[in-house]
Amino acid sequence: MKSTRIVLASRPVGMPEPENFRTETVELPEPDTGQALLETLYLSLDPYMRGRMSDAPSYAPPVQLGQTMVGATVSRVLESRDPALRSGDIALGYGGWQTHSVEQVRYLRRLDPAAAPVSTALGVLGMPGFTAYSGLLTIGRPQPGETVVVAAATGPVGSAVGQIAQIHGARAVGIAGGPQKVALLRERFGFDAALDHRAPDFAEQLAAAVPDGIDVYFENVGGAVFDAVFPRLNSFARIPLCGLIADYNATGLPEGPDRLPMLMSAVLRKSLTIRGFIQTEFAGEQMPAFLEQMSQWIARDRVHYLEDMVEGFDGTIEAFRGLLVGKNLGKLVVHVAD
Repeated sequence: MKSTRIVLASRPVGMPEPENFRTETVELPEPDTGQALLETLYLSLDPYMRGRMSDAPSYAPPVQLGQTMVGATVSRVLESRDPALRSGDIALGYGGWQTHSVEQVRYLRRLDPAAAPVSTALGVLGMPGFTAYSGLLTIGRPQPGETVVVAAATGPVGSAVGQIAQIHGARAVGIAGGPQKVALLRERFGFDAALDHRAPDFAEQLAAAVPDGIDVYFENVGGAVFDAVFPRLNSFARIPLCGLIADYNATGLPEGPDRLPMLMSAVLRKSLTIRGFIQTEFAGEQMPAFLEQMSQWIARDRVHYLEDMVEGFDGTIEAFRGLLVGKNLGKLVVHVAD
């Protein structure tokens, strides 16, 4: 079996460019005992992948030059050497940016196509949805009547954060870029307030939208959005920190004075909790409850989701570049094969 794959050819400086990648065709080995041969149906594209292209210290090792780009996949089992999966099954795995893969069956999760569209295992019923669920409920701990603010709110993490906050009785304020995304926040995801961070009076709009301050800010953007949010935080506010996409392509330190003393002073005066997290640290204990609860919320129309489906493996690189500047509407998924 041959696989077409996209490998990291060189490390990007700033925005990844097409020449940082190389597409090649390789022959896969026969699956060994405990392995399965898979055909990729859907490939997930996520912001964390930008960090894996860098060799700077991080929570996970970088992708090596010449190595297949990492990524979650939904695949069809073509051949299995483990009784836990059989030919024709659909499984969630981590095959990366390639059309076929050989993976260890013990790391795969069999999906039920009758329960939900299998692509949702990459979004609302997968890592992004679980990131929202675990980070908000474990660190944010929204209480009835509190105000929860989330940026990149039309994305798979942000949209789930707002809706889960409302389920727990909180008020959800979403921040996104552009009128189309702001409309989605109101009309599809049902946020209580929706703001455009590109508006010239964004800071004033935010102040009006949170008259009682902010109790939970789910941070996955950073940059100018954080600058506007930070003064509005209430005492004892909680900040689950799972991403800083505004700075992923930065090539140097920001301009201006050192604002760290001011930040730390506010953390002290307001007794703020800022907690960075990687969703895998909660998966062992919380994943079963998440899958059960999120499936029920979707079935009961309490949580809505949106997929931005890119047709064809050839569109992977440009789709990823677009993700880093916010071109996607909802969870970005590449439809590789039927």
